[in-house]
Amino acid sequence: MSGPIVVLKFGGTSLGSAGRVRRAAARIAAHRSRGRRPVVVVSAAGRTTDRLVRRLAAVVPGGRPDGREADRALATGEDLSAALLAAALAGIGVPARSLRGGEAGVRAAGDFCGGRIDHVHPHPLRALLDAGVVPVVSGFQGARADGETLTLGRGGSDTSAVALAAALGAECHIITDVTAVHDHDPRADAGARPLADMDPLALVILAEAGARVVHPEAARMALADRVPLRVYAWWAPLSGRGGTRVRPAAALSEAA
Repeated sequence: MSGPIVVLKFGGTSLGSAGRVRRAAARIAAHRSRGRRPVVVVSAAGRTTDRLVRRLAAVVPGGRPDGREADRALATGEDLSAALLAAALAGIGVPARSLRGGEAGVRAAGDFCGGRIDHVHPHPLRALLDAGVVPVVSGFQGARADGETLTLGRGGSDTSAVALAAALGAECHIITDVTAVHDHDPRADAGARPLADMDPLALVILAEAGARVVHPEAARMALADRVPLRVYAWWAPLSGRGGTRVRPAAALSEAA
């Protein structure tokens, strides 16, 4: 199968029920029907990570678990999302395979519970794409050189998605719980205006000011690596219309 690669990142809210997982699978299938080759990155569903943090604290005297075991436990939230979504895709006839971050080529460096993406080997993803299989990747995690799993901190799934898009030369879609990027946080300001297009530097400024649509580190990475972004809600039309396109000013001018 040939065609442009698109990285689709599904946030936890978009995978919070069986119906939402099925809708995510339908969206991925719609991209395939338009000739694109999706690579999917998932967050843990709903409040899964918060529940795992509480369970870890509850079983350890003093509430401070060992870092290695904490990372292995926390990574299971994304692993479960990836397996469920891959199963949903297979159920509608779309070949798919769930992959942990390290299996997808995400290499991390640093300490447990505070890793950072060092680099991405895109070969495992390209091999699956060439075989017509949709890779469904656990975000928020990568493999260290010694084989250990490191989590990437809150918002790490956004960073995973942008890093994969940069390595694959692809556009990245952030599928979340707001309809678009707004000039202010729509959760806090009812008068916030949606933005159809914006420059990546403007997104970095908004993210660093506290807008919770794209994680600041992911926004900075998209700016540095010139990764085109789209941001829209999980309930947006499967046609792909709406949301916010984040592209350099030159690209916006060419598209006008």
